[in-house]
Amino acid sequence: MKAPPSPDSRHAAGIHAKVALLREPATYAGAREVETVETHMSWVFLTERDAYKLKKPVRYDFLDFTTTAARERNAREEVRLNRRLSDGVYLGVRRLTRSAEGRLAIEGRGETVDWLVHMRRLPRDRMLDALIRGGRLVPGDVRPVADKLAAFYAQSPTVDTDPETYRARLRASLHGHRAALLDPAWGLEPGLVRAGLDEAERLLDREPALFGGRAGRIVEGHGDLRPEHVCLESPPIVFDCLEFNREFRLVDPTDELAALGMECERLGAAFVGDELLFAYQQRTGDGPPPELIDFYRTGRAGLRAKLAIWHLREVEKSAWGHWQALARSYLRLASRYGTRLAAMG
Repeated sequence: MKAPPSPDSRHAAGIHAKVALLREPATYAGAREVETVETHMSWVFLTERDAYKLKKPVRYDFLDFTTTAARERNAREEVRLNRRLSDGVYLGVRRLTRSAEGRLAIEGRGETVDWLVHMRRLPRDRMLDALIRGGRLVPGDVRPVADKLAAFYAQSPTVDTDPETYRARLRASLHGHRAALLDPAWGLEPGLVRAGLDEAERLLDREPALFGGRAGRIVEGHGDLRPEHVCLESPPIVFDCLEFNREFRLVDPTDELAALGMECERLGAAFVGDELLFAYQQRTGDGPPPELIDFYRTGRAGLRAKLAIWHLREVEKSAWGHWQALARSYLRLASRYGTRLAAMG
């Protein structure tokens, strides 16, 4: 994958006008203030009660949002997919309109110029990452979300996957992470990059049957399961799934659970991963060996390190330290998992 591109310059004026409108509290009934969050692929506008997401007209190797029709299609797909795990949060898709006089509005008169995903705003202090960082999460708190995810995976139909193709996909991912992180321009230590990723690839070579057996358990999952996408309301909410590329959502459930557990471990709550996997095993009877879980954790840590280091292409050199430190924190986790893999081998 290439580094994220800038928005198409032909759309720049339209984007600026849309963002300016959506930043104004007067755009929303009863709103007193609007908080704006920008990501590579969208803007999110948060009022006291609601959230509206506007997708950027960008093109990547793995998606193309440069047309209004594509953004509508993906907005609708985002709502459909996320309703699987977040009852009552995704309220629908709203039109952004422009009148004959050029006035922009949400669901106003005139032509449709863009589409918005409309959500209920979730309480920030109940997000899983916020609870861990605040020292407010204790064992047992995540059991409801563990049960919810376990039921979701148990009810999801499997997707026919060739064992050799699955192993090749895993190997290609490891190679891609390693190649990106070893670029000398980023200043990462080669030994730290290789420590976990090399050991994970050795397990792929050493235990082909282990991975071949997992190919029969692939489902269409969440695709981006992280603590900031889990809200511990009652019932718990899992949101912001990866909607734009189905291939990225085709996962072994234990891989996705290992990813969430790895992220929680980095934040200081390693017990979360064990609770997630225990609930899954109880619900499905699927108890993968520890080496498989550490393999998946290693690969996910390598992915997150790569995504962190890619930010160096987009920020001033004075800001590199933050992203390098974040990448190293993931690589230290990968190295820890790799050490366990080596001991088990």
